[in-house]
Amino acid sequence: MPDALPWNDPAQLSAMIVGFTPKLLSAVLILLLFWLLQRITRPTLRAILRRAKIHETLIRMLIDNLYRFAILMFGLVTAAGQIGVNVTAAIAGIGVAGFAIGFAAQDSLANIISGFLIFWDKPFQVGDFLTVQDQYGRVVEITMRTTRIRTQQNTYVVIPNKHIIDTVMVNHTKHGEIRIEVPVGIAYKEFIPEARRVMLEAVTSVPGVIDDPPPDVVTAELGGSSVNLLVRVWVDKPELERPTFYATLEACKLALDRAGIQIPYPHLQLFVDNVEDRVWDRLAAIPALAGNGKGKKD
Repeated sequence: MPDALPWNDPAQLSAMIVGFTPKLLSAVLILLLFWLLQRITRPTLRAILRRAKIHETLIRMLIDNLYRFAILMFGLVTAAGQIGVNVTAAIAGIGVAGFAIGFAAQDSLANIISGFLIFWDKPFQVGDFLTVQDQYGRVVEITMRTTRIRTQQNTYVVIPNKHIIDTVMVNHTKHGEIRIEVPVGIAYKEFIPEARRVMLEAVTSVPGVIDDPPPDVVTAELGGSSVNLLVRVWVDKPELERPTFYATLEACKLALDRAGIQIPYPHLQLFVDNVEDRVWDRLAAIPALAGNGKGKKD
C-alpha cells in the first residue's frame, strides 16, 4: 500500500480499495483456516498424548498453549504477507525481542524446562511423599515453574523445579512398602540374641508395622561405647513412615528397660598410673646426678 491514501482522487481511492479488498479477504480467510485447523486438530493431539500417558498439565501446556500459539502465529504471519506487510522484518524483530526476554528470564526458563522434564519423566506426582533439599512432605501441586510440598509441620514449601532436577530427590511412595531402620545401641556385656528377641516382640504391637515383610534386627556396628543394632520394620503407607519410626524407637526403649538390658551412653574410660617411683629410679641411675648427691626422693 502507498504511504498516503489519495483522498482527493475518488477514482484512485476506489481503485485502491477494489485492489486491496481481495487481499484483505484472502488474509481473513487464511486466519479463519488456521483457526479452524487448531480447533480441529487439538482434540486429536490431546487424545494421542493421553494415550502416551503424558501428564495432563503438560498436555495443556503443549496443546492449549504452545501448539495453539504456534498455529495462530504462523497463520497471522501468512495473512500479513497477503496484505503487503514485510514479514521478514517482523519475524526478525520478534526474534530479537524473544532473545532479549529469554536472556533476562533465564532462571524462570530453566525452571520451566525442568518442569517440562518432571511432567515428561514423572519421577513423582501429586500425593507422593518426597524428601528434597532437606524438606520432607506430601506433594500438593506441581506447576511448570515450582513444586509445592506440605510438610508434617503443616508448612507450605515452594521449591523451584530446577533445584529438584539438579539435586537428589527421594520418593517415598513410588514402590509401595517402605522399610524403616531404627538405630538402637546396647552395652557390650549384653547378649545380642536376647536383645533381638525382646525388641522383635515389642515392635509387633506398634501401629502401622506390617507382618510381610517381617521385622528383623541386625547388628550394624561395633561402636565406641555400644553395639549398634538396626531394628528394621515395614509399613505399607508412606504417611506412616515418620510416626512409625518414633513409635518403634519408643517401644524398643521400653522393652529393653523392662528386660534389664542396658542402653549405654557414650563414655570415656581413663586409666591413671603412678610413675613417680620409676622416674626417681631412672634419675638415680644417671652418674652425674648420683655423684652430686641427688638420689631418690624421700
